[in-house]
Amino acid sequence: MKLKMALLAMMAGTLLNSSSNSNYFVYVGTYGEGIHAYRYDAGSGKLESMGMVGKVVNPSFLATDRAYKYIYAASEVEGDKPGAVAGFAINRSTGALTYLNSRSAEGLAPCHLAVDHTGKMLIAANYTSGSVPVYPIEADGKIGPLSGLMKASGSGPDRGRQEGPHAHETVFSPDNKFAYVPDLGLDEIRIYKVDAAHATLTPNDPPVAKTDPGSGPRHIAISRDGKFAYVIHELISQVSVFARDTKTGALTHLQTISSVPDGFKGKSNPAEILIDHKGDYVYGSNRFFGSIAVFKIDHATGKLTREQVIETGGEMPRGVELDPAGKLLFVGDQKQNKFVLFSVDQSNGQLTKTDRVFEVPSPVSFLFVPVR
Repeated sequence: MKLKMALLAMMAGTLLNSSSNSNYFVYVGTYGEGIHAYRYDAGSGKLESMGMVGKVVNPSFLATDRAYKYIYAASEVEGDKPGAVAGFAINRSTGALTYLNSRSAEGLAPCHLAVDHTGKMLIAANYTSGSVPVYPIEADGKIGPLSGLMKASGSGPDRGRQEGPHAHETVFSPDNKFAYVPDLGLDEIRIYKVDAAHATLTPNDPPVAKTDPGSGPRHIAISRDGKFAYVIHELISQVSVFARDTKTGALTHLQTISSVPDGFKGKSNPAEILIDHKGDYVYGSNRFFGSIAVFKIDHATGKLTREQVIETGGEMPRGVELDPAGKLLFVGDQKQNKFVLFSVDQSNGQLTKTDRVFEVPSPVSFLFVPVR
């Protein structure tokens, strides 16, 4: 088992660290006029701003194909206007982005999107309308015409936040056979079968995994071996652990653990969740409370132990991402127009806040692309 986990971690590291000189471009999704970028040396930690490199309205979340040829952005337009998804070609030498095209999201407030492992299909999560649009990706990287729109109906007990379906994220399983969509409004993880060749989704059997009423599942992270899934809940400041059936895609609840300290009474609305590159720790961000929770993974059971809750010095730590070396955690503060860096003790997963702060308009997500 340990050998298998080591091999999986090595493969994941090879995929991410495909640059021979440790140099990367860091693209930052924002609520603003476009995508911002930085030059980053994962060896020294040096970070240099390149300014705005891709113009698109509110590119809150970014995704790339596995060959790092293209970047896709969820254009989270506010109000009653349909949002969009946009595509850009990446110049791996300069970091420049060239606009390709955009498509209507066929729904309101697209807040997340993902590219399947073959690079042939794109799916997005429309928060306000709750639907999941599906698109083929054409040979030149452009987003093709809509090939499907997965809708849902219902509500949850929190009438202020759960009056209808609210798809909040789209994640492909490690084997690319399933897609998972946490639905904050319905208290469930929607599960779809993936046909990448035809760019289609179909409801799985079972079609959903239920979470506690009023929990508001927001984001999900799946272990690299595909056996466990970790879901962070926006409305109750908790993380749920699920065993995942790799054949059927089904999720079975194992554990729920708080993302805030024992006895905490303040306001907290968790946002992001991720697993470190070695598969040993889970990190989750708490907005309003302004903190990052660190959990240790028991590899035998998949269950978590909360090891640390560290304050960020801000109010809205939304986007959280580890650098390719696993040495730094990038934490974006949506309200304070900045992101801060935390050092990571790789022996125990613990975080230490550094004095390195970078100004950028309302940062939401981070995407690392190796320089070629």
